[in-house]
Amino acid sequence: MEDSWDAALTFVKIWFSTIVGLIMLPAMFGASLGITEVYMKALVKILEWATLRLQRGRGEQQILKASLSNGIIQRDDGSMEKELGELRRSRPKPQEGGDFTLSDVFYFNRKGIESIVEDEVTQRFTSEELASWNLLTRTNNNFHYISLRLTILWGLGVVIRYCFLAPLRITLASIGLSWLVIGTSVVGLLPNSRAKNWLSELVHLMCYRICARGLSATIHYHNKENRPKNGGICVANHTSPIDIVILANDGCYAMVGQVHGGLMGVIQRSMVKSCPHIWFERSEMKDRHLVTQRLKDHVADKTKLPILIFPEGTCINNTSVMMFKKGSFEIGGTIYPVAIKYDPQFGDAFWNSAKYNMVSYLLRMMTSWAIVCNVWYLPPMSQEEGEDAVQFANRVKSAIAHQGGLVDLSWDGGLKRAKVKETYKEQQQKMYSSMVVGDDSSD
Repeated sequence: MEDSWDAALTFVKIWFSTIVGLIMLPAMFGASLGITEVYMKALVKILEWATLRLQRGRGEQQILKASLSNGIIQRDDGSMEKELGELRRSRPKPQEGGDFTLSDVFYFNRKGIESIVEDEVTQRFTSEELASWNLLTRTNNNFHYISLRLTILWGLGVVIRYCFLAPLRITLASIGLSWLVIGTSVVGLLPNSRAKNWLSELVHLMCYRICARGLSATIHYHNKENRPKNGGICVANHTSPIDIVILANDGCYAMVGQVHGGLMGVIQRSMVKSCPHIWFERSEMKDRHLVTQRLKDHVADKTKLPILIFPEGTCINNTSVMMFKKGSFEIGGTIYPVAIKYDPQFGDAFWNSAKYNMVSYLLRMMTSWAIVCNVWYLPPMSQEEGEDAVQFANRVKSAIAHQGGLVDLSWDGGLKRAKVKETYKEQQQKMYSSMVVGDDSSD
């Protein structure tokens, strides 16, 4: 019995010594021993070989190309006026203005059927489809036997991911979060000074970098000269809760969010002791004026860290960018747009909160091959003269979508849990009525 305990204790010592020496210490100082790079190169080779075996087994000649829409319907990009005009080509338009044509019914029938079969909104709340299988069962529920070697490789991958990578990642994440709570609590005891701010940023960076290694995250940052500066507002597209880890791995931010209980509440209370994060009670979140004023006060102090905000308000599957809430753009100050694009080949970073709770989602992240993403820092943007908050938000959103190769959608991400607002319906009705009775119908 004693020999078993000694062996277990020896294993634990070797396990933690390996983690600390080969992963934690390099991560804390932003260095790398090249282990992740070697792992990623080997993984790419394995996935390429698996793809070839799949193609050979199915008799395919080329890799399927996944479109950004991942759809089965070929949609026209034209406006309502343009598409109705094409239907009315055989009938000359009266000189006095708009009119009704029976062929208009076909346009609305087609739009209705397209939305029933596959609308462009709800598909943004499900995982992105892959061009080829990445040896994860969750991305190929219809998997069937192809070859013995491929099946053995898949089984070996399951063992590696669940028996080695998952325990390693859970250990790193636990250490990172524990250090974050302890470190920020200790720094919070110091009097306000530059030394305290420096130590706070150091603790945050070190802990987030450890957590990033806990996800086997490979992050490529572009245009670092545009990184958000103190007193500014960083806005980014939102795919996952780990977006915060991805961005905080390269710089410190002041977080904005609702006060939580449990473990999340412990982390929030410790973080706010050393850094001016902005947490709101549930009752305060409904007071828009109070929220805006606290954010304005933070931005006005140029010594405070930039605020990190995700204006979509919900997680989108990283194929598009949906409507930005205008509240973030009414605060004033400089906006620093950031585009985040994940590579789904190695793991799906999207959090489908309607299907998975936080624990299930994190388990999926811990058992994926890796998290690979690109982060682009865009040039700072300011509200132009005569531009309202909605127009400014749309301009920033378009810039992020263009840089990240994402589809720019005007729909509200809140449609994940709510019905379409009546104003959207009225907008389409007014647009068509102006074509039928003319532009002067409002007189």
